[in-house]
Amino acid sequence: MQGETLTLQHQKDVKFAVVVIGRNEGERLKLCLESLPATATVIYVDSGSTDGSVEWARERSTEVIELDRNTPFTAARARNVGFKRAREIAPNVSYVQFVDGDCQISDDWFVNAISFLDSHKDFAAVCGRLRERYPSRSIYNWLCDREWDVPPGEVRTVGGIAMMRTDAVETVDGFRDDLIAGEEPELCVRLRSLGWRIWRLGVEMALHDAAIFHFGQWWLRAQRSGFCFAQGSYLHGATPEKHYTWESRRAWLWGIWLPLGCLTASLTMFPWGLTTWLIYPFQVIRQTMRNTGSLTDRLTVAFFQVLGRFPESFGQVKFLVGRTLGRKAGLIEYK
Repeated sequence: MQGETLTLQHQKDVKFAVVVIGRNEGERLKLCLESLPATATVIYVDSGSTDGSVEWARERSTEVIELDRNTPFTAARARNVGFKRAREIAPNVSYVQFVDGDCQISDDWFVNAISFLDSHKDFAAVCGRLRERYPSRSIYNWLCDREWDVPPGEVRTVGGIAMMRTDAVETVDGFRDDLIAGEEPELCVRLRSLGWRIWRLGVEMALHDAAIFHFGQWWLRAQRSGFCFAQGSYLHGATPEKHYTWESRRAWLWGIWLPLGCLTASLTMFPWGLTTWLIYPFQVIRQTMRNTGSLTDRLTVAFFQVLGRFPESFGQVKFLVGRTLGRKAGLIEYK
């Protein structure tokens, strides 16, 4: 279903905008901005950087917006501000590419993305293969690369790096500013409810520098995922979409209810009750059989899949407590 390839001249004739968001990305931001074509309208939205990112971007003649520090930072808010400014500068652009400042866009991505959207008018968004820049530097970077290696075809959601139709984004009033995570999948839920479709191309889209080198960073990233699942389920779980309801229930089951059950059994039926904890290694084996790749790769991914339910459950509790007490959650940052 992939559209015909655009010629370079065609690409020059097409007007599109790029919204880059970032905070203290340093050299990663430089690589990001340098990977963008001169034909595009580029907006960089900064969320309180202190590393000179704003100054460097301005020296490159990039349109820069610094978010007001008196309002909580979110990626959704930054994208909305950047999108609004892009529409002011170039009101006739058909497409907008959203990209994080720690990503470097692949050379042919814009050609492929525009070609697809030009050829398929009922699709609101398109994404491609996102790769980790340094997968060998840590097990956590490698896990990110595995996470992003999914088959091409029609999908339900995209991540933060994707090209979208400007009219589709405007139809749903953009992202929800108040979401601290999962703003792209939530946007896709609303897009699909209006009949729009989403596609993942089997081509290179961007290199991403996760820069996750410590277990604590990985834990916080997984906790943010759990918060995202809880938030998504709260917003759209009661609809036919059942957005993130399964992921939320999974986090509660493996991260809270089963540990409580195993602990109770261990205390009340000692020592035989200790055997109930075997459900976790059994689950690792089960996930290993489901995964793909070498045995070592499958086992590694399975171990972290099961372990990840614990920080995910922390994220679920964080959302529940915040909603119950009426408190707005702050960003869950891992780098």
